[in-house]
Amino acid sequence: MQLTPEQLVSEFHDAVMELYFARKRIALLEADNAELTATIAAYAAAQTVAEPPAGDADRDGDGVGEAAESAA
Repeated sequence: MQLTPEQLVSEFHDAVMELYFARKRIALLEADNAELTATIAAYAAAQTVAEPPAGDADRDGDGVGEAAESAA
C-alpha cells in the first residue's frame, strides 16, 4: 500500500498526538503511584509495633520487660 505524502504527514501527526497523550497519562499515573506509595508507607509505619529487645521479654504482661524490672 502506497501512501501519499499528505497521508504520511497525517499518520505521523496522529502518532505524535498519541505519544503526547500517552506521556500525559503516564505522568498522571506516576503521580497517583507516588501518592499511593506514600499512603501505604504511612499506614505501614502506623501499624509497626516496636519489639522489645531480644532477651527482654515481658513475661508477666505488665508492659515492662523483665530485664528492666530486675534492674529497678
